[in-house]
Amino acid sequence: MTAEGFLEGRRLQLARGVLLQCIMGGYPPARFYGSDDGDLALVAEPTQIHRLPWSEPPRALAICDADELDGRPSPLSTRGQLKSVIARYAARGLAPVVATELEFFVFAANGDPALPFQPPLGLDGRREEGHSAFSISSNNGLRPFFNEVYRCMAALGLPRDTFMHEMGVSQFEINLLHGDPLLLADQTFLFKHLLKEVGLKHGVNVVCMAKPLARTAGSSMHIHQSVVEQGSGRNVFSDADGEPTAMFRHFIGGQQAGMADFTALFAPNVNSYHRLCHPFASPNNACWSHDNRAAGLRIPASAPVARRVENRLPGADANPYLAIAASLAAGLYGIEQQLEPTAPIQGEFVVPDNLSLPCTLHAALERLKRSDLAKELFGAEFVEGYIASKTLELTSFMDEITPWERRVLGSQA
Repeated sequence: MTAEGFLEGRRLQLARGVLLQCIMGGYPPARFYGSDDGDLALVAEPTQIHRLPWSEPPRALAICDADELDGRPSPLSTRGQLKSVIARYAARGLAPVVATELEFFVFAANGDPALPFQPPLGLDGRREEGHSAFSISSNNGLRPFFNEVYRCMAALGLPRDTFMHEMGVSQFEINLLHGDPLLLADQTFLFKHLLKEVGLKHGVNVVCMAKPLARTAGSSMHIHQSVVEQGSGRNVFSDADGEPTAMFRHFIGGQQAGMADFTALFAPNVNSYHRLCHPFASPNNACWSHDNRAAGLRIPASAPVARRVENRLPGADANPYLAIAASLAAGLYGIEQQLEPTAPIQGEFVVPDNLSLPCTLHAALERLKRSDLAKELFGAEFVEGYIASKTLELTSFMDEITPWERRVLGSQA
């Protein structure tokens, strides 16, 4: 839209079905979004209108809510789903607080998707080989790229906590400061958009796939969660003596109750499950533990005021609005139903069958399809539409034969 049209308050409308468009560009049958495929109104969030500092000529971006024409939030909108979850906390006098940790890879330009991704050429003329985890070296030649990333983050009002080189080859991580869940989802979305756009300017390919390289760590989007009282800001996970509360236990119990049903929301793509096949780096279980990274739910070491639950299941490819909404909704369900968690695990452990999670997109979608809890928390229209869109994507993947199949199976009698 032109700046003039936006400033005049002209309403922007969008076909309802676009909210269920799959990643290849197609759509599920119209019955999943209303057979008329009528319009939604895109209503800009006043605090999330940004001039894009990397754009030439100048452009602006406005994050919008997708509302029905009668003013109701669209149940197909993931941002609307997150707002609904936050409102349910508010009705109990509570406010969730979250922070996201986003991992991503920075690769050389890749014009042929049949070829593997490669790190950019370093200042020494070589490509990184995986020896730079947690390094502060500038040898990878990415300093100009990251300098512009930092500058653009400041221009967009995106506060950052820490930035580091992660375990993978040319893999990095940013920790965003904790705060309101809707704000953090907006910031995570903006940051991912910023990364891709600034990467294009610098001739590098920023990839937020869950598992872009074989035999190396995948990329997660861990979600740190706590809950405070409205008004006082007191962390309800700790009592006056600094000990964990019943509400803390119930929140974990709810997380455990929802993780298997919601796996398809945390791991939304075929590639997501490549990341989850290495359980230490990417826990694919609903166990919980004090500071054990092998657990899907980790309680980081912290002071009582900062007691929180880290959901380690979501990948970097997850929709931040939907992943945060699903995680917080499960926690609130546990609080409301006073669910008790299993015993915490420590050290090396074997995942009990009742705490294992789906390990393929097909299995995750089947689990979501059978979930009464998902329909209760997000509505049947959203759940059925999401499954329909993701089933299209899975079918498209199954229509292709991979190089592994040709290489390994093609020579078999």
